[in-house]
Amino acid sequence: MPTTVATWNVNSVKARLPHLLDWLAAAEPDVVLLQETKCVNEEFPRLELESLGWHLALRGQKTYNGVAILSRHAIVEEIASLDGDDGESRYIEAKLDNGVRVASIYVPMGQSTDSDRFPFKLHFLDSVHARAKRLLEDEEAFVLGGDYNVAPEEEDVFSVSVMEGQVLFHPEERRRYRKLQWLGLTDAFKALNPAPHQYSWWDYRGGALQRDLGLRIDHLLLSPQAADRLEASGIDKTPRLKEKASDHTPVWCRLS
Repeated sequence: MPTTVATWNVNSVKARLPHLLDWLAAAEPDVVLLQETKCVNEEFPRLELESLGWHLALRGQKTYNGVAILSRHAIVEEIASLDGDDGESRYIEAKLDNGVRVASIYVPMGQSTDSDRFPFKLHFLDSVHARAKRLLEDEEAFVLGGDYNVAPEEEDVFSVSVMEGQVLFHPEERRRYRKLQWLGLTDAFKALNPAPHQYSWWDYRGGALQRDLGLRIDHLLLSPQAADRLEASGIDKTPRLKEKASDHTPVWCRLS
């Protein structure tokens, strides 16, 4: 059966729970990778989701960060850390009973290029690369999805002149994203949607959404075994148009 995998930085799962539940009902994904859940595991809306048939893998953190996996398939293996995350809740991985492995990843934004958080961001991306390289040895179908906080190409930002050298579009970040792809991973959205200037994030300020001044920083990277099964992919802008929405919107792909 086809499997639809989506990634979405919800920017607080408790604050966006009505939006999340509405979108799950409308879009009917099979797996959802959430970032910035912003709550400890004990406060995650487990009851509301498990009562609808979702299996959960959680790695929460109070106020900041937090990642989760929602799956219609049973979770048979779970990994809730990544070498290089410095104890922050930014990575969770699960193998599902349909044989697909998924990870929800929240790469640090980096604050600014002269901040001490920027080297941490680069180190974290290096750690994702090391994990991807290890997973490729098993020749499994896997999806590494999440908020990478990196716009890979010029066509993924609203203005190159505004973003050049800035965090989210810095050459060192983009180089590390390319290194992931050079391992043999496929950007699910870009593989089937080559048109430029399609975004997954819009700032709350300055009428960015209304003016379509966005960035494509949320990605689904597929192993060759998953890419061979890629049927469709897209960005669903609908949740971003709601009141009190997350500043990100879901990105999805369907595997045969």
